[in-house]
Formats: sequence, structure tokens, C-alpha cells
Amino acid sequence: MAIVELVMPKMGESIMEATILRWHKKPGDKVKLDETVLEIATDKVDSEVPSIAEGEITEVLFNENDVVPVGTVIARVQTAAGAAVAASPATPSPAAAAPKVVTDSHFQTAPARAEAVAPVSGEARFYSPLVLTIAQQEGVNFAELEKIPGSGTEGRVTKNDILDYIANRSNSTSTHIQEPEVVREAPRQQEVATVPASNSYGGNVEIIEMDRMRKLIAEHMVRSVHTSPHVTSFAEADVTNMVRWREQVKKDFEKREGEKITFMPLFVEAVVKCIKKFPLVNCSLDGDKIILKKDINIGMAAALPSGNLIVPVIRNADTLNLVGLTKQVNQLANAARQNRLKPEDTQNGTFTITNVGTFGSLTGTPIINQPQVAILAVGAIKKRPVVVETPQGDSIAIRHMMYLSMSYDHRIVDGSLGSTFLSAVAHEMENFDPGKEY
Repeated sequence: MAIVELVMPKMGESIMEATILRWHKKPGDKVKLDETVLEIATDKVDSEVPSIAEGEITEVLFNENDVVPVGTVIARVQTAAGAAVAASPATPSPAAAAPKVVTDSHFQTAPARAEAVAPVSGEARFYSPLVLTIAQQEGVNFAELEKIPGSGTEGRVTKNDILDYIANRSNSTSTHIQEPEVVREAPRQQEVATVPASNSYGGNVEIIEMDRMRKLIAEHMVRSVHTSPHVTSFAEADVTNMVRWREQVKKDFEKREGEKITFMPLFVEAVVKCIKKFPLVNCSLDGDKIILKKDINIGMAAALPSGNLIVPVIRNADTLNLVGLTKQVNQLANAARQNRLKPEDTQNGTFTITNVGTFGSLTGTPIINQPQVAILAVGAIKKRPVVVETPQGDSIAIRHMMYLSMSYDHRIVDGSLGSTFLSAVAHEMENFDPGKEY
């Protein structure tokens, strides 16, 4: 017999830790090769971790909601002689993929806790779902969270780091209250005013706890608004040619390519053409440095079964033709609906499109998907009577009209660039070739 160690897989280049959501197996349970042992969550997506061996679970080394660095042993499987052993598909590198096999009496000990590292100014920090939940429950705002020294990998804040901070903050508050009367009165009055408001819910109400994904979305949205001064510009586009073309080709397109063509690939194609003309909207900021992205990776907001939204990314969208874009859009949308997105599917986006028209909205003011500097919202396509200019004069016609809105980071994208880019996208859509081949 041998012991095979199951390690926390590396779920992407920037993912250094994951939170254990639920164990499917407990010590003493039998497990088959590739059978799900536990569910984990990263800052990006939720995933299942399969067993890399067939045998019996002998140890589970972490509890649910624990945050575990990648590469750490999380469970041990005792295998029979000749039992199947395979590399975990979730682990990309060959060295990390190979299972560790040890004898029963030679278990590895857990790594010692690293020395706390202060956050580096100007660098984006990532927080695990557990840390964000503790911060929210204990009233630790984002500014405080940024100042907490982290002892995790690359200076990340761990569960122990934030609990130590909260304990020390409580002690400091208690000491502060014992100072002279003039200092003591203000906190006491504030406490009387704020505590009832946070616990009192008038009328007939139902209290619903946010799920983990909604908490992450809330944190990311607040962080984005605090990071970027948002400005939103609006435009209107006559997309009649686009609508008619799609209506004409959609049956033949599906028959030939095996894919249904939606409007999203057409929107992505128009945006990519305009990004090439105005590359500054395809960048990010690092302090006072502008990071101009040469790759054009378009994120598209997609709905999850829970109703939450996630942003899978079409990588190198500028290298794909319309058929390639359609296949990528459909594949990522289907993966999102089935909760099968991989962490790398949501990484390294450089510009985002959100289709608020899918939900019936005419327009919206989207929040920037950090660390990007712009996001485009496309509204519902509606038939309306509009004035059409022709060589014979003006006339009123029924046209398919759509509103566009783009929010952008005013630190780098000013009103001139933002409005010009948005107008260029509207112009590209209006001048869609009705005889376009695919």
C-alpha cells in the first residue's frame, strides 16, 4: 500500500490560493480515480477537485472555508497495490501534476506561517472570499484592508492576519475610550446612533444572506468606483443593416457552422476595429504608468445560473474572423450557464462589453471591470421612426435603433477620447456591410 497526497491545484497564473467550499469525501470514504473530492473557490470561479488516485481517504487536512495556498497537501488517499494513479487535470505544470507518494510513516508537515509582509504601494492586492467576508462582518473597510500586512504568498492577507488586526483594533478602541472625557463622549454618542440602525429593519422584511459570488461582486464594484473616476458617454446607432443581415444568414450560418449567430460577435468585431484606431482605451494604470495592452482580449458579461454575472474573456479577438468569434462567444456563454468556466477563461481581459439589452434595458451606466479603463454597454434594439437623410432629401422611416453607453476611467481616458471612440463604434455598426460574407 502507498499514500498519495492530494494537493491544492494551481488554477491559473495569478491564482495563489483557494478557499475550500465543501468536502464531498471524509476520512474512511472510498474514492475512485477522477471522482470529485471537494469543491474550491478562487477570486475568479468555483471548481471541483478530482482524486488523482483510487483508494480510501485517510486524512482531510483542512476544514471548509479554510484558505489554502496552491501546492499545499489537503488530503491523503491510501491506495492498494497496483491501484490507478493519475495527474490532476487541474494542475498545469508537469512538476506540480505528479502525485506525491510516501509511505504510511513519512507524512510531510504543514509549512510554517510566513513572516508578515507590508503591502506594496501601487500594486493591486487580491483577497480571498473568506478574508472579504470577515472584513464585511467586522466593519473593516477597503482602505483599512489595504493597510493590513499579509503573511500569505506574495504578501496576501490571510485569515489569521485579518483576525489579528481586528483583535488589535478592538484593544486600541478600548484603550482610546478610557482617555479624557472630551475624547470619550464622541465615540459613545456615535455608537448610540449607529448600532440600532444596523440591526433594525422596519416593517415586514425577509433577511437574505448574500452568497459568496454576490459578496465578491459587491466588493469588486465598490473597489472599482473607489479606484476610477467614472465618466459615461452615450450614443445612438442605427443597426438596421446588422439586424437584416443576421436575419438573412442565421439559418444558413447554423447549418454550415453548427453555431447560432447572435449579435454579440458582431458587436465584438466592431469594437475590435475601433480599438485598433484608438488603442489607449485598451490599457490599464499602475500608479502613474500607462500599461498599453498589445493584445485585444474582449470580456463579455454573462449570466450564471444563480443570476450573478461573470465576465469570460475572448482572447486575441483581433485575430478571429466572424465564425471564430461566434464559436468563442457561444462556448464561453454555455460554459458560464453550466458553471464550467475555468479560471483562465476570466483572466487578462483588456476591454469589456455588457449587453444590458438582453434584459430589456435601453441603456445603462456600467461600472469598469478593473484594472481595465473602459466598458461598453449595448442596449435593447428597438424599432423607431427616425429621420433618414437621402440624396433626394430627408424622410421618416422605421429603423432598428440601439443606444450605446461607455463608462471610462477619467484618469486616462478624457471626454474627447471617450466620446470619439464611442462614436466610432456607433459608426462602425451603422455602416455594417449588408452583403458581408462569413
